[in-house]
Amino acid sequence: MIRLTLSQMRRSAGRLAAAGLAIVIGTAFVAITLVAGNVITRTTYDSIAAQFTGADLVVRGVPADDAALDAVRGADGVATADPQLMTYQQLESGGRTIYQGVLAEPTDTGVLPLEVADGALPGASGEIALPVDVAERLDASPGDTVTLVRNVLEGDQSSEEDAWTEVREQLTVSGTLTDPFGAYSMQGGAAVAPASDVAGWEADLYAPGEEVLEPTTVLVTLDDPADVEQARTAITGALTNAAAASGADTADLKVVTPKEHAEAVASEMTGGENVMFTLFVLVFAAVALLVAALVIANTFQVLVAQRTRTLALLRCVGADKGQLRRSVLFEAAVLGLLSSAVGLVAGVGLAQAALTIGRGMDLGVPLPATVTITPAVVLIPLAVGTLVTLVAALSPARAATRVAPLEALRPADAPSAARGAGRVRLVLSILVSVIGFALLGGGVALSTVGQEPTTGLLVALAGGVLSFVGVLVGAVFWLPRVVALAGRLVGASGPTARLAAANTLRNPRRTAATSTALLIGVTLVGMMSTGAASARVTMDSELDSRYPVDVTVSTDLSSDPTSVAAGDAAVTPVPSALAGTVGDVTGVSRVVETPATAATVTGDGVDEGLALTVRGVTPDDAASVMRSTETVAPLAKGTVVVPEDVADVWGVDDGQTLTLTGPDGSLDVRAAVTDLADGSLVVVPDDLSALDPDAPVTSLWVGLDDPSDAASVVPSIQDAVADTEAPADVMGAAVERAGFQQVIDTALGIVVGLLAAAVVIALIGVANTLSLSVIERRRESATLRAIGLSKGQLRGMLAVEGLLIALVGAVLGVLLGLVYGWAGAAAALGWAGTPVIVVPWRDVLVMLVVAAVAGLVASVAPARTAVKTSPVEALASE
Repeated sequence: MIRLTLSQMRRSAGRLAAAGLAIVIGTAFVAITLVAGNVITRTTYDSIAAQFTGADLVVRGVPADDAALDAVRGADGVATADPQLMTYQQLESGGRTIYQGVLAEPTDTGVLPLEVADGALPGASGEIALPVDVAERLDASPGDTVTLVRNVLEGDQSSEEDAWTEVREQLTVSGTLTDPFGAYSMQGGAAVAPASDVAGWEADLYAPGEEVLEPTTVLVTLDDPADVEQARTAITGALTNAAAASGADTADLKVVTPKEHAEAVASEMTGGENVMFTLFVLVFAAVALLVAALVIANTFQVLVAQRTRTLALLRCVGADKGQLRRSVLFEAAVLGLLSSAVGLVAGVGLAQAALTIGRGMDLGVPLPATVTITPAVVLIPLAVGTLVTLVAALSPARAATRVAPLEALRPADAPSAARGAGRVRLVLSILVSVIGFALLGGGVALSTVGQEPTTGLLVALAGGVLSFVGVLVGAVFWLPRVVALAGRLVGASGPTARLAAANTLRNPRRTAATSTALLIGVTLVGMMSTGAASARVTMDSELDSRYPVDVTVSTDLSSDPTSVAAGDAAVTPVPSALAGTVGDVTGVSRVVETPATAATVTGDGVDEGLALTVRGVTPDDAASVMRSTETVAPLAKGTVVVPEDVADVWGVDDGQTLTLTGPDGSLDVRAAVTDLADGSLVVVPDDLSALDPDAPVTSLWVGLDDPSDAASVVPSIQDAVADTEAPADVMGAAVERAGFQQVIDTALGIVVGLLAAAVVIALIGVANTLSLSVIERRRESATLRAIGLSKGQLRGMLAVEGLLIALVGAVLGVLLGLVYGWAGAAAALGWAGTPVIVVPWRDVLVMLVVAAVAGLVASVAPARTAVKTSPVEALASE
């Protein structure tokens, strides 16, 4: 039977090719996922290991006291021992601010994985060496100075308001540094300062007399690097004795090599994240393999049907049902194993190519030169691909044993749609679908009406999965009817189209399975596109109403209105030329200057002693820069717009009369409480003049030409403001919108890219179904040719057939994707306001066009096969 099975596989090689290709793609996906997980771990390991390249030993868990450090330095064989100390400090220069990690310079600078690009490492206190990109950002060169801004704890922060004191120090840039091994790429690079300075900065974060209890890591170099084990023993003994004398805890003490230390830290850092990443991507690999299983099942159903006479003859000569079943499963196992092996090689090859390209690009991450091949990378794709193929072949194998030998000697078609599609399946699919869609609607209601977004999202997710399973289980019942309806519509165009429509219904089960494969991929892609589009518009609408101004440039955000109103503090005005500077930035459409003053607020029920910043702007100026004017719609003379958050905190009611008292007068106004996201009150300029006729401009309201360009425009505004050295903060809706859109677009691109594999496999399934259909109908096609059907008409018939199968799956997938995408966006973003229903027309059109083109392309090869055979030759064959 094995020889016979292998012989049949050789004769059916062309028919098995599509099923094999589906498995190749699916297993390549799995292999790439596993390799990517290994690359993440390896990249993290290499980055950590690079930090200790120059050390001979790493001592972890060293008690934070001088005695322990002296014990390490005094151990036999130790040349140098320095604690690995890194602190994050605020550096300023030319109006620009950067928070930078700063390393303590070790005694042996060979321990540092950094290289000097220009200048030198610090040689004295008050010097600092900066990463090249940081120096460029601060416009600082060796010899220039930068300002270190840090806080010093001088009292009990739990009981003293002024326990922290801000200290500003001038540091001289001694040189610039590169990080060739990416040792600190994950920390944004590292500067270097003298160890005494870094230790002093860290000590100032503790109260006077407070002890540092957290253990430290010490980097050790040896007199003779070959004596690692002897030095390890000596250091352990010295630290144990020192700890016993001082009573320090040495439970976490470990003396390890740099390699051992990097492996331990990398495992701690990536253990959970790496697993989560792998599981996340494997979900999409599972979708691809599910679609591949449908293609494989279709292929084997047709092969079994075509071999019915051969199988029956085998039964007649003594083969039992078990042998036939094992023959089909053996064929599936061989196909699955060979295809999985090809997929494994392809996946590893693609991963290596991507790694090579990535190393040639400046990604800021130290990528390994080669992929790591582990047993899991080899065995899992092989096992998964083979198992999926075997499972997909179970039903065809069972069908091979159902026909009696004598009955099977007559020609038979492929398994019909009636088999296995019984009432139990119908009832089960309807029940699961109804429950699933009910849960989906309930989850949306919980999130939007009940304001329980977490619970609502979980319920909606469960409902979506259940309903989709119900739809797929019942597809064998309703998909052929949809195809039939589409066929009748297409059939009106002529006899060729009617023949094509009839062909799709000759084996409804196979047509349903093929369309279902495409339905799965398109539904998931459509769901993500719709959900992302709805989420983006919903969040944009929320940001427009809450933060209607694209960008604000303010100098009073950190000021205390109470102190300003009392005359104890002053607000720095915006430089007069700043509005013009910001207005000249490409992408900025308009800039409105808003003067402001501090005023006390009194009224019935309002908390005493309330002082707030009051801004002045005309309704026309506000409308010229605001995305949504609803929040300032009540603005008029005698009316003050009060942000809802401010009103809730200070007890202000909508419509009540408030008295504002400024530096030069007071004013009675009516409060209009709105959703304006601001901590200031807003009045018209005339009312502001009554409070303070000389109110300085402390804020600029900036409108952008296109808020979608915020990601590029906002940094330009920040740089323009920084270059003027004005003490102004840049913030606003465009900043948040830019970040939000970037997250959405990136996530959507990744997910759609991952789902693309499933869609490609499904389209291969369409081509496979047409090819097998052509082989089955060889005599019928010859008959049609004999009675006058031209080659062009035969090609047209197969093209229409391919279009019907592909478009029905795509259209239904788009519709389901829209439903699931809308429901998902509503459940996830119900807390943000009323979800906006959006149809991503561009994405929908692209999916339909791709499906249509793929359906036409899928018919090319089968059509070529069909027209090559002459009618006489085809009619003469069995």
